[in-house]
This record gives sequence, structure tokens and C-alpha cells, in this order.
Amino acid sequence: MSDDLLQFTDVVKHFGRNRVVDEISFTVGPGEFFTLLGPSGCGKTTTLRLLAGLEAPDAGEIVLEGRCLAAPARGLWVPPDKRNVGMMFQSYAIWPHLTVFENIAFPLRVRREAEDEIRRRVVDALELVGLAGLEERGATQLSGGQQQRVALARAIVYTPSLLLLDEPLSNLDVKLREQMRSELRALQLRFNLAVVYVTHDQGEAMALSDRIAVVNEGKLEQVGTPAEVYERPRTRFVGDFLGRTIVVRGTVRKDGGWCRVAIGESGEIVMPPGAGAEFRDGDRVRLLTRPEDIALLPADAAGPNRIAGAVEAITYMGDHLEYTVRAGGRSLALSAGKKDRYAVGADIRLVFDPENVTILP
Repeated sequence: MSDDLLQFTDVVKHFGRNRVVDEISFTVGPGEFFTLLGPSGCGKTTTLRLLAGLEAPDAGEIVLEGRCLAAPARGLWVPPDKRNVGMMFQSYAIWPHLTVFENIAFPLRVRREAEDEIRRRVVDALELVGLAGLEERGATQLSGGQQQRVALARAIVYTPSLLLLDEPLSNLDVKLREQMRSELRALQLRFNLAVVYVTHDQGEAMALSDRIAVVNEGKLEQVGTPAEVYERPRTRFVGDFLGRTIVVRGTVRKDGGWCRVAIGESGEIVMPPGAGAEFRDGDRVRLLTRPEDIALLPADAAGPNRIAGAVEAITYMGDHLEYTVRAGGRSLALSAGKKDRYAVGADIRLVFDPENVTILP
């Protein structure tokens, strides 16, 4: 039997002819903060709605705590109110005609809990989210941040096995968003909640997540820890979506057990042991790395993993400089400190860190 709390296996969802969720598979462990990260329209919110039971899949299986929630091939589908799942919507979905108490109590009333149990749980939930004493306040009297806390309290008031959060911070200003991000993570860790979180904000995903699934056009491009998906992107899409990437093209040169990549006549990068084993001598490849993993040195600086370049333009950014450098037949945007400056037209060397280079076809 699997130790995973959630198994989401080969799930497919169509809207007309459009396959919005395309055979997606992932698992979530107990107490794990798992984030679906991708651009608008990539299928991440639909995936969340499938978990909540607000949409029915066309294929695949969804299993939570060993209980199958959806399996179209077997005609099985569990409605939302029969799943032990809490969901917080992007819009918060706070009912303006209800008090704070009644907003939070709603899912308990749907589950026909006793009145004294409802009151106890709502008061406890308000305490957790920092809104104690506001039970009788009208929902329209609340600030945006308070409404967000009410929505969160409603999602956790019945102690769900799985908490689903759909871009919950996107409607807040920057300062409040950072505060709520910290509070949300602290609450999740305190109660060991399993969370599936949807966002298009890369920084948010990196700060909150135990693992990130990068979604593109209904498919998972890569799943891994924040460090894995940032430092070892498996595709160009993942590299670009999680920040700026530097891409240079080269030719594989096998040298015994080593894989060297020649960047035209500019120089070569020697890959770490084992890297590039799937490529043959003479294969054309791309090397992906991050701008911060490339150092700029004077043209006479000797050493390995360096390619020649020339400065095309410089932009002053206050705390650093942005150089446009021509190297390997491409124009590359690189950041550098202000201490060592290079003039436009200067010949320089770009020093790559092979440990932070991904080699792709």
C-alpha cells in the first residue's frame, strides 16, 4: 500500500475538443506542500477542481487516503461534500449577506454537524487565522486581508485531509501578500496539512513549496523540489518560466569518459562525470544555465570552462550592471557587480559552472 496521501493518476479532462488536463500524474505525501505552477490557461485550476469534485475527469483515477474519489472507467465519482477536502478560491467566495461566523460555519452545516460543535469549530478556526472576536462582523465590513483569512478559516474548519488553494494571495497588495504567505506556511507546518497550491507566481512557489510541478498546456513538464526545478530544468520551458536562462549551442566532443561541449571557436565546457552520457560525439546540443551562475572575467584570465565574448551594451541598474554580451554566436543578458567594470566593445571571458549546466538536445 502506498504511503502517499493522494494519488492523481493519468487524469484527463476535456472541454469540448480541448484537452485541458492531459494524462497528468502526481502524488502528495502527508504534510506536503505541493504546488502546481504555470501560466494562465495551462490546466492547473482545472486540476484543482478535479480534486475538489467540482469537475469530473474523463479518464484516470484520483485516490485520497486509500479511498477512490474518481475513476471514470469504473463509473465511480464521489461528490464534493462527500470528500474530506477543503478549498479556498481565488475570489475567496465570501457571501456578503452572511456574518463571518455563518460564512465559516457553512461547510459544517452542509455536513449536518451539531450546533455546539459548529460553534466550537468556528471559534477555533477564527483563533487560528487571527480573527478572534469578529464572529458577528458582516463580511462586507472586512478588509481584503481579513476576507482572505475568513476564506482560509472556512477551508480548514472541518479539518480536511487535503487543502486546495487556488491563487489565494493574488488579490492582496505586495506587503500583505508576503505577510500572508508566511502565515499560511506557518499554519500548514503547525498542523501538518497536506496542501495542493495553484499559482503562476514563481517566487511564491519557490518560497512555499516542498515540491513544485511545472504545468504547460495540460501536461507536467517537471516535478521536483524548488532547487531541482530551478537549478536542473529538464526543458527550455521550465528554465524560462522559473526565471531567466542563458542558452548556448555547441557540439559534443567525447574524450574518454568525459563529455566536452565545444561552443564554436569560443571555447568549451567540460561537463561533470556522467553528464551528457546519452549524447554521442558530434551531437549538436544546447546548454542551459542561469545568469547568476556565469562569472565575467577579463579576456586574459586563463582557466577551464570559459568562452570568449565581447560586451555589446551596458545598462546601469543601481545595485548592479546588466551586460549584453556577444558569445557563442548569441547575445546574452548577464548581471554583474559594479566593482569590476567593462566598457562597450571590451573582450571578456564568460566562466561557466558545469555543476549548474543542463545539457539538452
